[in-house]
Amino acid sequence: MGNSFTTLPFSAFNTISTLLSQPANSLFVFVSIGGTWKKWNYYAFVEGQYEAGWRPNSQMEQVTGFGKLEYKPNERFKIGVEYSLLRNLIHMPGGLDDAAFNQNPDQSLRARNWLVTPWNIVALTSEYHVSDKTLLTFKSALNISSRSIVWRNEDGGPGTPDSISPATNSYIPREVEHEYFKSSTNELRSLTKYNLGDREQTLAAGVRFFYGSMIRQEGGVGSTDIGPDFTNYGGDYENNLTFTTLNVAPFVENTFHIGRNLSVTPGFRFEYINSTAKGFVTDSTGNYLINVNGNKARYIPLAGLGLQYKTSRNTNIYGNISQAYTPIAYSFLYPMGLDVDARIDPNLKDITGYNVDLGWRGTVKDYFNFDVSGFYMAYNNNIAIETLNPTTNVSFFETNVGDAAHMGIESYVELNIVKLFTKHSRVGTVSFFNSFAYDNAKYINGLYNGNWAEFAPATIERFGLTYAIKGFSTTFLFSHTAKSYSDANNTVFSDDAEVGVIPAYTVMDWAATVKLKNYHIKFGMNNVADAKYFTMRTIEYPGPGIIPSLGRSIYVGIGARF
Repeated sequence: MGNSFTTLPFSAFNTISTLLSQPANSLFVFVSIGGTWKKWNYYAFVEGQYEAGWRPNSQMEQVTGFGKLEYKPNERFKIGVEYSLLRNLIHMPGGLDDAAFNQNPDQSLRARNWLVTPWNIVALTSEYHVSDKTLLTFKSALNISSRSIVWRNEDGGPGTPDSISPATNSYIPREVEHEYFKSSTNELRSLTKYNLGDREQTLAAGVRFFYGSMIRQEGGVGSTDIGPDFTNYGGDYENNLTFTTLNVAPFVENTFHIGRNLSVTPGFRFEYINSTAKGFVTDSTGNYLINVNGNKARYIPLAGLGLQYKTSRNTNIYGNISQAYTPIAYSFLYPMGLDVDARIDPNLKDITGYNVDLGWRGTVKDYFNFDVSGFYMAYNNNIAIETLNPTTNVSFFETNVGDAAHMGIESYVELNIVKLFTKHSRVGTVSFFNSFAYDNAKYINGLYNGNWAEFAPATIERFGLTYAIKGFSTTFLFSHTAKSYSDANNTVFSDDAEVGVIPAYTVMDWAATVKLKNYHIKFGMNNVADAKYFTMRTIEYPGPGIIPSLGRSIYVGIGARF
């Protein structure tokens, strides 16, 4: 991709085709072109993928594309335009309850669930060097996209069969949902270098302006067919809401270099957010329409500080502290697919908190890399699903369940055994790497004081071994993730598969690459031991219920570059 020709209209061409052969058949094709011509620079790719799916009813067709054209009239200025697209059609196999997963995680109880997603993003980019020490950048992006779903949804739970009624000799009508997105994001940044004494400092500042709208239509009456028909045959939707968000966020940060080894970077950001919601929803009985006309403005100052101290030429100690903020999102107030027995706290509060980390990282010659850090994250007014009755007649309550604290360590080490003893090896190199994280994530007050935070496994371990010689390399990876919970109650088992424990799991993967001049072959096996596990329980699509993870799969890929 880095070559440049003046006599040809293109400089690089790359094609990759991958076949996933077991247990699902899939085809992946990637084609790209890029290069320079006079004062123009261009790059584009098209990626196509078809997957038959490893579970029944899990086919997927997808096309992704990207194009960039850039013009540079002189050394100080350049301007470009980008376009990104996504087109996909996904057949969703649905979720499982615990009994069905334990019986056979490869099965599917839903044959009529489909999702289609056309995405379009156009962006204008520009850079201007005001001087040798000052750079201005501007980026403006326009997003016009949508998402549509037709499904036999969560009514009755994932274990309820979707069968043909003897009375009508057809399936019951599916539910249709549509979402339409329009947004504009504009960001202006400046980067200036200046001297204080004999040290160069860096000042960054800018402002972001965002305006977006989303229309969410839920509860339409779909067809009784099996295929991807997203037409609403029932007139009005049960819920029809239009959301808008206006966000203006100026920011500034400065990196101060103090002496030869220490740097300090304070930063400040101010967020103005104005959100509206208009339309109507249907109450849980299905009998009454509730008009929605909400508006909320927020003024949020956020600050942070970063430190770095060089302990040697290739190692440094670093630390950061920053405020965090999560406003109440659309998905909190009107979560798509939430169980009809669910309730939402009308007095939901925004989530606030802060993050702190302190670590040591670097390299030792060319044979050892490391990064070890400790962290603490305060998560106040955490919004979560509370299980009101974890044994029978399950109903859910979405509310601020209390303050949670995440504290622990993260580490990554990589050691090249051969380079430790010699720089020249005729038998190749062998590297070991290990990534480990410990997260003690628990509620520290409220009704669930002492319980584990949701979807927060205590430990995640990744251990790998890589062997490489000339044009061949192979890697074996061992991964283990501890158990976690999907609700603040830490429910272990429920009649409703949307809540419950997510058991610990271990997965082993193997991959290899062979390079021959302009060609390369990639092959390998994921989930070598064919472990039966899952990482998600969901109250909405692609569920509800347990979403099983991929079983053993073998892949082969061929690539060429010209």
